[in-house]
Amino acid sequence: MIRVRGLHKAYGQVQAVRGVEIDVEAGEVFAFLGPNGAGKTTTVEILEGFRRADAGEVQVLGKDPAHAGPAWRARIGVVLQESEVPPLLSAREALALYAGYYPRPRTVEDTLRLVGLSEHADQRGARLSGGQRRRLDVALALIGDPQLLFLDEPTTGFDPAARRESWDVIASLRELGKTIFLTTHYMDEAQHLADRVAIIRDGRIIAEGPPDELGGPELGRTVIGFWLPAGVDRGALPAQLSVPLADAGGGRLELRTPRPVEDLAVLCGWAAERELDLPGLQVARPSLEEIYLQLTDEDAR
Repeated sequence: MIRVRGLHKAYGQVQAVRGVEIDVEAGEVFAFLGPNGAGKTTTVEILEGFRRADAGEVQVLGKDPAHAGPAWRARIGVVLQESEVPPLLSAREALALYAGYYPRPRTVEDTLRLVGLSEHADQRGARLSGGQRRRLDVALALIGDPQLLFLDEPTTGFDPAARRESWDVIASLRELGKTIFLTTHYMDEAQHLADRVAIIRDGRIIAEGPPDELGGPELGRTVIGFWLPAGVDRGALPAQLSVPLADAGGGRLELRTPRPVEDLAVLCGWAAERELDLPGLQVARPSLEEIYLQLTDEDAR
């Protein structure tokens, strides 16, 4: 659906995008993440056809967006980070108007149902709540029945309940076979929705892969944590662990291990032989947010 090779874009002396390469497959949710000023918006605008690349190959639905025509644009949907729904039209009227711009639109009623606006279909845009307006934004992008949907910060400003409802809407789009290119600053959103994630920093892709595998074996090490059992000296702990235990403060110990199954078996076997408990035992892989912060932190890198 999307193929990018050696993408470059500069604004004067500032190199905004430097050799970006991206592949997005049909039917997947691809999250594109990065701090402000990383080149994320420039890259997305080039993919959408709103900005031209200086160099590189860009193919979206088999066409170069810079030269694609109306037939190509009818196959994509775009939800901008900020937009204004028609204030004097009802949700149903706005969708009927936009449907007239496309050769093979979805039905208005199905689109209203898909985004959860059926009960508010006759309410004017100016009277919709913030969350309802965002749903209408998504509906307007969907009315043309696009194959590829760009979602730019779709849940910004939502309360937690509204965000979860929007996640259900996005998940339902994947079930319809839509391909979704998602940009978001919410790492839990990307972890919940995305099949694959790419992180851009200083105009370059610095990590790419499934959310649960991002960061590789070093940053993605599993953390095993517990408090030292009462009356047990730290020196009595098993020596067969793959890496040394570290002091996490307050008597808590942590093991950042590349071999969690083996190390957990050693610890639990040691405790079971001595009929000891391991208070507060937790096993967790770093979240996408933790890995993202490590990858994008300049001092850490």
